[in-house]
Amino acid sequence: MQVSVETTQGLERRLTISVPAEKVDVEVKNRLRQISKTQRIDGFRPGKVPASVIQKRYGKSVRQEVAGELMQRNFVDAIVAEKINPAGRPSFVAKSNEDGKALEFEATFEVYPEVELKDLDKIAIERPQVDVTDADLDEMFVTLQKQHQTWKENKRKTKKGDKLTLDFTGRVDGEDFDGGKAEGFELELGAGRMIPGFEKEVTGMKAGDEKTIKVTFPEDYHAENLKGKEAEFDIVVHKTEGPELPEINEEFAKLFGIEEGGVEALRAEVSKNMARELTQAVKAKVKTQVLDGLLAGHAVDLPSALVTQEVDVLRQQAMQRFKGQMDPKNLPQLPAEMFTEQAERRVKIGLLLGEVIKVNELKVDETKVNELIASAASAYEDPKEVVEYYANNKELMQQMQNVALEEQAVEILVEKANVSDKKASFNDIMNPEAK
Repeated sequence: MQVSVETTQGLERRLTISVPAEKVDVEVKNRLRQISKTQRIDGFRPGKVPASVIQKRYGKSVRQEVAGELMQRNFVDAIVAEKINPAGRPSFVAKSNEDGKALEFEATFEVYPEVELKDLDKIAIERPQVDVTDADLDEMFVTLQKQHQTWKENKRKTKKGDKLTLDFTGRVDGEDFDGGKAEGFELELGAGRMIPGFEKEVTGMKAGDEKTIKVTFPEDYHAENLKGKEAEFDIVVHKTEGPELPEINEEFAKLFGIEEGGVEALRAEVSKNMARELTQAVKAKVKTQVLDGLLAGHAVDLPSALVTQEVDVLRQQAMQRFKGQMDPKNLPQLPAEMFTEQAERRVKIGLLLGEVIKVNELKVDETKVNELIASAASAYEDPKEVVEYYANNKELMQQMQNVALEEQAVEILVEKANVSDKKASFNDIMNPEAK
């Protein structure tokens, strides 16, 4: 086998490989000999078909088949010999494939880029210093109460948090419009379901009140004919209700599966869950800063084959999410452009973290794997069952090992980075949008 390597452009490489004629011919003859033992051809007894007849009928297709296999096999031998690391599958083009002649072909593919880590100490990280306080726990209990609140009819003026049952009829330029009318519509003030200004205008109304309000549709409203338009709505309020929060007692605790220990046991369980989620959120916040700093400090050529593979993965994930909302038959083929930027980021992160793992000779820490599984399992009713499920599922276990190895690489980067601690509150970390 003769091999020559050529750099075409960027990460693309072209191997020109020549396989000796005798090697190809022997393979073809052996294949044809096997065919002659099994093929039935009119006028000849089984196994007695002349080689010339077999050659005429099957020679061309067999040679193509053999050539395909030899190209695959010799390509692998060539990249091993030349110490080349392909990124993605090669494309083969046979330049010469004739009886009695050497098989010559070209294999075009991309290679992984050379990655050099640098300036890791310039990655700036603000590491949140935060704990779950009693005030955070009290606020969480209010949230849990609201999740189980009931409604009680009242006659007072409404305020944020109340619910109105009303009729409305809307007009734009004096004309009714599609979707602008409803009867017996339930509106919770503060839920943000209506266009800006609507809730504000009906706040303070009480049962029996009627009113005409004016609001303006936002410029980015989904209906083209209503974008930026001023509208009038005739409002009639039939009923108003205020929230009734359940009392925090043993019965309330039982709503969350706490059969013994009452409120104190529930507080302990909620506090534990909040602490676990907070730990994960802080870790994720630090990791995001590490990866952003790593990306900003390194320019890396990306193999298009890897980006294409990642686009396909992201597209399939998106399609899986949409399947629960739409008939799969009606799902469109999502364009690659929707995922290209995210795919490029993920590929670049993978290449950089791969270099961190290689340079530091990191191996999977099984203790960390077990900790990750235990943390994930703790959110379930029977953690032991979840742990056993992971232990008996090779694919899930491999995924968790990959996560552990990535976390180990991130920890190495944090050690080398410029880290400053910053005090934060539970809400700063868990509800940054609200802030």
